[in-house]
Amino acid sequence: MMQNTKPLKNPRKQRKRFFNAPAHIRHKLMSAPLSPELARSRGVRSMPVRKGDTVRIMRGDNKGFEGKVSRVALKEFRIYMEGLTREKVDGTNIFLPIHPSKVQIRTLNLDDKWRKDILARKKAIEKPEKEEKPKAAPKKAEEAVEKPEVEEAKPAEEAPAEKVEEAPEEKEAPAPKKAPTKKPAAKKTAKKAAAKKAPDKEKTAEEAAPAKAAKPKAAAKRKAAPKKAATKPRGKKASDEAEGGQ
Repeated sequence: MMQNTKPLKNPRKQRKRFFNAPAHIRHKLMSAPLSPELARSRGVRSMPVRKGDTVRIMRGDNKGFEGKVSRVALKEFRIYMEGLTREKVDGTNIFLPIHPSKVQIRTLNLDDKWRKDILARKKAIEKPEKEEKPKAAPKKAEEAVEKPEVEEAKPAEEAPAEKVEEAPEEKEAPAPKKAPTKKPAAKKTAKKAAAKKAPDKEKTAEEAAPAKAAKPKAAAKRKAAPKKAATKPRGKKASDEAEGGQ
């Protein structure tokens, strides 16, 4: 039976694949991480747990317990350790099942030659990668330390020289320019004030003249009004006399 490696999103199908997995896939699912010292020496981070390995429980109620693996149950996805037991109600002792993800491998059982070949093959692949990284790191650190020393020394020497030279030039330049500008400004302001007063006098004379001229016109209109009223009856009397004569 061929196992499909395509990832699944449906939880029902994920559980079905997990519990119906073949033995070679169950063996990989029983992997546990190696201790930091062992991983450094072997060049491997994790390995499937086998009978005879010494492991330590890293979490759970029995955290810190260390012992040898007495049995590995692929069907249950659990391991059993020597000395880790509990007593039942009837008085019998049974081994406690532990999931391999909760333990850390402290020592490996290398009785199997196939397991030795796996470690040798994985170490040969990871060895060149680890050797290249530490060589490149110290070069970058040395360059970063040398550059700021050279850059900081240059601006410190140039900055004070520029400030001393520019300061006296700015203070002396505006002083001679201000003296000649004040005198012509006073004369111009006096002329402008005189020019403003002259048109004001002319305007007042012009405004007074039309005001006086407007008064006789209004008086003439009042006098002319009664003359028109007097001429009308004269016209009527002339017409009446003409009719009477006839």
